Amino acid sequence: MPIDLTGGLPAQREYFFPSRPENPDMRDSASFWVTDDKGEIGLPRFGIEAVGAGWDAHIVTFNLVFADGRVYRLRGKGAPRSPFNAAGEPAILGAGGLAFEVVEPYRTWRLTYDGPAVQTTSQALIEGSQDGEAVDIQVEVETTMVVPPWEQGALLPDAAERLANTSDGDMMGHGPRIEQLFTAVGTVRVPGQEHSFTGSGLRIKRQGVRHLEEFRGHAWQSAVFPSGRAFGYITYPPHPDGREVFNEGYLFLGEGRLIPARVLEAPWLRRLVPSGDPVPVVFESELGITRIDGVTVNTTHDTVHRPELPNFPVLFQGECKYSWDGEETYGMLERSTQRDQILWS
Repeated sequence: MPIDLTGGLPAQREYFFPSRPENPDMRDSASFWVTDDKGEIGLPRFGIEAVGAGWDAHIVTFNLVFADGRVYRLRGKGAPRSPFNAAGEPAILGAGGLAFEVVEPYRTWRLTYDGPAVQTTSQALIEGSQDGEAVDIQVEVETTMVVPPWEQGALLPDAAERLANTSDGDMMGHGPRIEQLFTAVGTVRVPGQEHSFTGSGLRIKRQGVRHLEEFRGHAWQSAVFPSGRAFGYITYPPHPDGREVFNEGYLFLGEGRLIPARVLEAPWLRRLVPSGDPVPVVFESELGITRIDGVTVNTTHDTVHRPELPNFPVLFQGECKYSWDGEETYGMLERSTQRDQILWS
């Protein structure tokens, strides 16, 4: 059975705003996760957030992690690039040294980074250090989509309702948001080293308004296996008042459609370690109960205290080695937990 890589979505959804939106809170964003197929190189979530109120300086984030614990990291702002490709389509989101380009909607994207990054380590980030030597690095990756896009709220009716009518929607963002898994070919260059690789990853395309004032944490995992099987989900921790939270995901068997799924067990963030933390996830779907095991590798953390939001969640962004009925791959994990729920060592 062939795979509909568009998921029935229009090509226009893949393109970016051609100019500043009228709503100052509106954002246009793309972010990617890339990992090599050996677990030696990870590019945990790097992206651009273009917000109407600050359109002249887009927010740029970048992470590059090696298996020996080295991290190259950037948090800053960059002047926007023209969104138009040679055909006049708004297919490019670029700022500073980072750029994403839609080569063919829902099929091929290209991403590049050429600029500075702070050299640090996974352990230093756990300890809250933001310091390090700034060095120039380059990354080039071409991605080929291999799984239909997942539009949040489109698989489970109760998920759509929670996005529309609760604070879960504020945290996810009100507006179209999709995720899509891919295979990748790329090259990374850091001082004194160049690495070419094959691998896989996840891309996120979002346009909308997002508010994080009530953000309490989350768990988010996704990966594609060599056979073509794949999974993904996002969920939030149990709410203090007992109400249901957004909990939606999917399983994919290598062809056909995404199979709607709900997470029964998620690996909530409780401790901060550079690697080796078990992160299994258990799904319930029409397939029954499905368990996918995982362990963290190539990680970053954001533990900096925010005085204005003293209990704002601590953030983990990293890659994992996953196993599904004996088949193995590498994929992404992002999770966060409020500071007072972390077991600080």
